[in-house]
Amino acid sequence: MSENEHSLKGYFAHVIDSVGDGVIVLDRQSKITFLNPAAEEITGISRRLAVGSKFIEFFRGEDVLLEMVAKTSESGMTISDHENVVLKKGPNVTPVNATTSPLLLANGECIGIVLVLRDISNIRELEDAVRQADRLSTLGTLAAGLAHEIKNPLGGIKGAAQLLERELPDGSELRDYTSIMLKEVGRVNRIVEELLSLTTPRKLELSHVDIHESIGDIITLQKRASVTKNIAFVQDFDLSIPPILADEALITQLFLNLIKNGVEAITDSGQIRVSTRVLSDYSMTKKGERFSRMVVIDVTDDGPGIPKEMIENLFTPFFTTKSKGTGLGLAICHKIVNEHRGIIRVDSEPGKGTAFTVMLPLVR
Repeated sequence: MSENEHSLKGYFAHVIDSVGDGVIVLDRQSKITFLNPAAEEITGISRRLAVGSKFIEFFRGEDVLLEMVAKTSESGMTISDHENVVLKKGPNVTPVNATTSPLLLANGECIGIVLVLRDISNIRELEDAVRQADRLSTLGTLAAGLAHEIKNPLGGIKGAAQLLERELPDGSELRDYTSIMLKEVGRVNRIVEELLSLTTPRKLELSHVDIHESIGDIITLQKRASVTKNIAFVQDFDLSIPPILADEALITQLFLNLIKNGVEAITDSGQIRVSTRVLSDYSMTKKGERFSRMVVIDVTDDGPGIPKEMIENLFTPFFTTKSKGTGLGLAICHKIVNEHRGIIRVDSEPGKGTAFTVMLPLVR
């Protein structure tokens, strides 16, 4: 091989190594001859161990991929699957787009197969977020109408109860009933106000917010509020994260709700961990805006966890796992995150606790 050919070969190797999609090359005997770093990351397979081995040795059980490779090998056709390929990497699963193509020489001779894998986890999360936003929008319109209808008679009941209380003599037992009426009216009114905050469009009051300072203040308050429980609060912060552009009041409300949920989930003793990190390979951009990374905040408790069948409805208004909850807190959290162009998700397993993950654009 001439020096120019060697240089060209090295150049193209660097190009493939730099591609964000996973590239796996097989020879005619379906042995792996090449993996780029993205393929190693997506599959969890080391290039050093895989090269020279049969494809099936590392992808046993991935029936869709094995079938695609076999069909391309037999027919010489390019085959794509955008829905059915899910790679298992330890306890985790990764949905991918997969394409198998014949590797052809200039004379048309097929000397192997090129498999391209694209991690679509982020796309699936965005699709789920859009579906959730659509559902909340529909419910929000209905809730707003109900809230306005409820407030009018509620005001009448409150006014009548206050007048009746003034007419009753001091020490009258009937005053206990009017007191209960006013207390319950106040409770219903708070629920209505939460409904209105959930459905009413708000203009964000943006400023540079130090999320570590905000979360630290919340944890300090929650430590005092939960003195009857033996709860350890652990802060695992990436202090290199700069202040982000956000609405400080709403961000405080967001993490107050999430941390309080963790406290309430723990019966007697346990741990709540709040951690922050930067996700550099996850971006959300709108037309005309520059690329931005994401700040990830994880709020994790080791409480009883949430059954799988409940997780899908967790951010739906009025759905609650608490005996005295309104089912609006997490719906409001979802709205706050959505208004900041972020994503919120939950992972939970009964008996092993719950983790809420909030991803916000790192806009400074």
